[in-house]
Amino acid sequence: MSAAAAAGTWRLGDLEVNRIGYGAMRLTGNGMMGNSDGRPIDRGAAVRILHSAFEQGVNHIDTAAFYFSPLRSANELINRALASWRDDVVVVTKVGPGRDPSGQWLAMARPDRLRGQVEENLRQLGRDHLDVVNLRVNGPGTSVAEHFGALAELREAGLVRHLGLSNVRPEHLAEARAIAPVTCVQNAYGLDSRRSDESGLVDLCRERGIAFVPYFALSGLRREAAAAPERDARVHTVARAHGATPAQIRLAWTLHRGPHVLAIPGTTNPAHLAENIAVGALRLTEEELALLDEPGVAGA
Repeated sequence: MSAAAAAGTWRLGDLEVNRIGYGAMRLTGNGMMGNSDGRPIDRGAAVRILHSAFEQGVNHIDTAAFYFSPLRSANELINRALASWRDDVVVVTKVGPGRDPSGQWLAMARPDRLRGQVEENLRQLGRDHLDVVNLRVNGPGTSVAEHFGALAELREAGLVRHLGLSNVRPEHLAEARAIAPVTCVQNAYGLDSRRSDESGLVDLCRERGIAFVPYFALSGLRREAAAAPERDARVHTVARAHGATPAQIRLAWTLHRGPHVLAIPGTTNPAHLAENIAVGALRLTEEELALLDEPGVAGA
């Protein structure tokens, strides 16, 4: 059994994937704000990271056409890396937001512009259809009906295999499911950022058989910021008990939220990649989960 398979599998529609995947945003050398603070990772090194992930059993990867920096495109790197793995890895991308060539964010695409965004992902990834496309929603008050309806038409046309949602609330999920099947929901979620628990969305996805895919599961409220020393005493306590890193405990906590929860941690560090994937074999006790669910204690 591969390392990534140790946490079990889940189905994205008819596509079975290991629950531990990989998020490609950091391969571009920047976060979501446009430009990199440092030099992006070398292309060869980026492809080697992806190949290493695939060799360790990662078979689903998160990306977007708007994951790019002046010198790197996540989709281009994935396309290159998948040359010999194309039929073995599920690629999940997203549409809705856009950026101009300088990296500046554009307004949410109109429904009639989503086909162009889908086709751009197809071109960059070198595919004739996309495995999964998430509609990224801009705000809590935004209706998804027109946009999701436009994607449902592209699904019927064969350009998209499965549909999902990103950055949403339960009412968005209900609205979308009335139009077409929803395969996954991707939201910011982690030990310090639990709005999807407060709204009931994590449990709702489990009840509906929908994958829940947290992003920022490790960085939490820091979002795209660089890693910082762990300051939560609970996390340190559990990490010591398992001989694990605090980041591994945070990731394991999300996976313990249910068999429908997938992980897409991103990194450009081979050692961190191996640590992230190894979390699949980490089993937290009920007592440890209860401790982690208590109010945080600043300082270790």
